[in-house]
Amino acid sequence: MKQIRVLIVDDSAFMRRVLTDILKKDHRIHVVGTARNGKDCLKKLDVLCPDVVTMDIEMPVMDGLEALKKIMESSPLPVVMVSSLTQEGAESTMKAMSLGAVDFIQKPSGSISLDMEKVDKGVVRKVLIAGEAKVNPPSESSSEKVRVPDDMKEEGHVIAIGTSTGGPRALQEVLTSLPGSVPAPILVVQHMPKGFTKSLASRLNRLSEISVKEAEHREEIHNGVAYIAPGGYHMEVVKHNQRLVIHLNESRPLNGHRPSVNVMFSSIAKLPGISTTAVIMTGMGADGLEGILAMKEQGRAVCTIAEDESTCVVYGMPKAIVKSGLADDVQKLNEISRSIVESLQNKRR
Repeated sequence: MKQIRVLIVDDSAFMRRVLTDILKKDHRIHVVGTARNGKDCLKKLDVLCPDVVTMDIEMPVMDGLEALKKIMESSPLPVVMVSSLTQEGAESTMKAMSLGAVDFIQKPSGSISLDMEKVDKGVVRKVLIAGEAKVNPPSESSSEKVRVPDDMKEEGHVIAIGTSTGGPRALQEVLTSLPGSVPAPILVVQHMPKGFTKSLASRLNRLSEISVKEAEHREEIHNGVAYIAPGGYHMEVVKHNQRLVIHLNESRPLNGHRPSVNVMFSSIAKLPGISTTAVIMTGMGADGLEGILAMKEQGRAVCTIAEDESTCVVYGMPKAIVKSGLADDVQKLNEISRSIVESLQNKRR
């Protein structure tokens, strides 16, 4: 197997050393060099020819966001951001995702972390996934705003979306293309750790006609609102007093994920009288497959939309749906919002 060549960019010599030591432990990874800031990184790209760059956000001379923009403009390649768990750090990370970064590594306790090695397996895994990722440079949204017929009133339907690596940009494309009048609530599981989903929801809310928020325990769900599962919590939907409400819990991760798409889908499968548009987008693995099977086995009306391989950053989760024969529709990213609205219209016929 060809080794993944990695360039580590961080203004902290300590962090450069920690990341280098973590990545060098895996024989599939070769650290080809380090850089002290974004400007230094850009100088070394042509010389070192990395397959993946890990990029700190806050650096002098040229920060990580500016360096990321220039990489995506000139020679796009997978970039994994290194982010601190602060409100500012989380917001900058979400900005980086929209600019084309494929994923991020969380610094457990600040900009200079003495316990970074505790997450070495996660760091290695994300770099390995990035090495296989397809980079689609960001552009203006190619989706036109989808129109919902004025007389379209929907009840008893939910839209449920699951995604992972590359998901923040995919969600931005889809959710910003939906009209505020979309006649169904939207439930979203994006694989992401605690502290980042609120910033993701806030950013998408600013950009979208629909309302987008981080889900809260026991809140009732409403049409035209997207609820993003908080990082570190499973999100389920239950019926209470004839209303659909969200239940959050911290039960153990399912197949390594919390939140889990399967947990959300499986909870919807238990709801009588509810039809579902289930959307699976870019991400590694097969999270969501078991949940869709549960819906089918319960006899629920479900339209399953899978993202087409050509637009996925990582073609894993949608591939599992397509290979299993469970995809009712396969669409490129910029067509998914239209397909969602069409699934609501088809239900009425």
